Amino acid sequence: MLTIQGWLILITVLTISIFFIISKLYPFLAVNAPLKSADVLVVEGWISDYSLKKAAEEFKHGAYSQILTVGTNVDQGFYLAEYKNFAEISAATLQKMGIPKEKLIAIPVPEVTRNRTIAAAIAVQQYIEDKDLPVRSINLFTSDAHARRSWLIFKNTLAPKIPVGVIATNPPNYNSHKWWSSSEGVRVIMSEAIAYFYALFISWKV
Repeated sequence: MLTIQGWLILITVLTISIFFIISKLYPFLAVNAPLKSADVLVVEGWISDYSLKKAAEEFKHGAYSQILTVGTNVDQGFYLAEYKNFAEISAATLQKMGIPKEKLIAIPVPEVTRNRTIAAAIAVQQYIEDKDLPVRSINLFTSDAHARRSWLIFKNTLAPKIPVGVIATNPPNYNSHKWWSSSEGVRVIMSEAIAYFYALFISWKV
């Protein structure tokens, strides 16, 4: 049976622990670990135009020879859209942002109902192998808290043959330093944390 002093110590320790976890959760998920040697930039096609603009800047300032955009079919407007998947949409957007067409390769992902990131990593792997692309290493470009999970999956799929780095953009629609103060931040961070640990401990394969 804890004394009053014991309960106070326990509550203090729990409070500090919870605060530490909350403050460190976003930087853990939105990891940035780019490879300086990367010669190809792989962009997850579903990311926002804001993030695609950052990807274009990264390509222009880096030593990349190619951008590979990867993505599944669009969720809505498939029969009306000029581009049928997020790979083509993001490639066309990057071209509008000044990336030369010959530097862009869109890699559509076969339709899946779950594990889309895994399917995207496998699609990139298969394309590189089928086309015999001379890829030494890649940097994966994605959006904020999704980075840790995507990095895990792409590394498990491509490494050690192709080393993988990761670059995450900051979110434009909530404060990443106080993500718990907005419903959007809580939704994104909690869902990505659950999805990451699911991929880590349960299954990262299709």
